[in-house]
Amino acid sequence: MYYRYFEWDDRYADQQGKIPFDVLWDLFQQLLTISSGEVSQALRWLTELDKEYDITGQFEDGYSMGDFIDDLRDRGYIEMDDQSNSMVITRKTERSLRQKSLKEIFRHLNKGGTGSHKTNFSGKGLERQPEVRKWIQGDDLSQIDSVGTMLNMLNHSSIDNMELNEDDLQVYDTDHYTSQATVLLIDLSHSMILYGEDRITPAKKVAMALSELIMNNYAKDSLDIVAFGNEAWQITVEDLPYLKVGPYHTNTKQALELARHILQRKKYANKQIFMITDGKPSAMFENGRLYKNSFGLDRKIINKVLDEAVKCRRDKISITTFMIAQDPYLQSFVREMTEANKGRAYFASLDNLGGYIFEDYIENRRKHVK
Repeated sequence: MYYRYFEWDDRYADQQGKIPFDVLWDLFQQLLTISSGEVSQALRWLTELDKEYDITGQFEDGYSMGDFIDDLRDRGYIEMDDQSNSMVITRKTERSLRQKSLKEIFRHLNKGGTGSHKTNFSGKGLERQPEVRKWIQGDDLSQIDSVGTMLNMLNHSSIDNMELNEDDLQVYDTDHYTSQATVLLIDLSHSMILYGEDRITPAKKVAMALSELIMNNYAKDSLDIVAFGNEAWQITVEDLPYLKVGPYHTNTKQALELARHILQRKKYANKQIFMITDGKPSAMFENGRLYKNSFGLDRKIINKVLDEAVKCRRDKISITTFMIAQDPYLQSFVREMTEANKGRAYFASLDNLGGYIFEDYIENRRKHVK
């Protein structure tokens, strides 16, 4: 581990205190998420914004779009892909997109909404409580209350005979931290971009932010991500920026089934599924063929989804559905599925989707103690 320091140059500071690169970099990351990681498309949009709003014209030193692209290469954010002969983003950029999404979502959370990410139970943990108790075999000796222990010893000792007994030992209690396995389901059906509303970009941002939160703050937790349309497939954290909506129907049954199978292999006491969707289940596999029906709620498909929700409940897997649609008949289906699983449902807007998911995730970590 080492640091490289560069001389600060005041010429690169704009009125908000950001250097020109940082101003363009913030915009570029937003556009990258919308363009599903396509560098050329994001740069075209950024160039159009620059022409319309004269962004680079605000910089005193004449910093241009060409300078920005050069800096992106020099700083390791983009590179040339030999196979496609086009510019692509790097792992460094993927990580930056997750970090940006995390900051963006936490910035909009209500104060106090996320707490301190701990349970309401005492036990073996990381954060010391002010309360003390008698030492029992197996307690961490580093949590011994030395002052209280010495006072206990002095109460029964004399100047000539100082004797420490086991009953004198007392330790601080610590907050108990639990671990959790989560599968996040992301709907990639065509309805996620219908009616002139971009629903997939907020969903991707939430997934990137949640993965960054877990990897950095809850190392013992696990997060798996499943995308679903006509079928369901598992993806990695690195795939998130590149997700695209397809000409898909909504195979909710297979998505829940795959998530359940993933969680069955996890050695965790606490298991949950988060599902982000805006549409009704409209497809499933039947005898190896895709059965689909986009008109209304097909009872055959709905019943199979409800069966899967019941199987998850029997495996002690809770399902939390984040429904980003306001149609009453769809909300009725979500309530029916929630009742079958004994889970939870939120009818969230795109603006508060991240807040709902983060607060629910952290609340589950507090209360799920075995």
